[in-house]
Amino acid sequence: IAAAGTVGITVIIFVETGLLFPMLPGDSLLVTAGLLASQANGPVRLNVWLLGALCSCAAIAGNSCGYLIGRRAGKALFTREDSRWFKRSHLVRAHEFYERHGRRTIILAQFMPIIRTFAPVVAGAAQMRYRVFITFNVIGALAWIWSMLLIGYFLARQFPIVGNHIEGLVVVVVAVSISPAIIAWIRSCYIPKATP
Repeated sequence: IAAAGTVGITVIIFVETGLLFPMLPGDSLLVTAGLLASQANGPVRLNVWLLGALCSCAAIAGNSCGYLIGRRAGKALFTREDSRWFKRSHLVRAHEFYERHGRRTIILAQFMPIIRTFAPVVAGAAQMRYRVFITFNVIGALAWIWSMLLIGYFLARQFPIVGNHIEGLVVVVVAVSISPAIIAWIRSCYIPKATP
């Protein structure tokens, strides 16, 4: 965060949400940035309100970029070979999530690493109307960015000791953000499927 600053954090949010690059630390980055922004004499000078506005625009633009990728090359992406940065299984997982939750996926996916990167692509490939997509996109992006930033910001304001244990907070945020995927994996492995 110290090296990237406000501009770097904004770019990371855009790349994670828009360029099919799911392995960036969106949740933990935002919570930590919010925490550091609350510290007037901290190692980094960040304005939480400016950062929130810029990251909100980056997330909305990134999701829109993902939607356009899906709209133009959606079917081809489903047959694309795996590479170092692209895993077809991530796209398939996002598609299954989209099938289960429909339009709400665009909002819910913002809070789920990996799924958030591919849900807009799936929406574009599924030919979701852009007006509908952009409505859910704006709601989801604003909810994600501001909740993550303000959790870190107000936690550090209310409990200054949190600022001395940033690593622990990051571990908790990462654990919470990946817990839905872990729960789904456990269910698929250990809970038998109902037979028709």
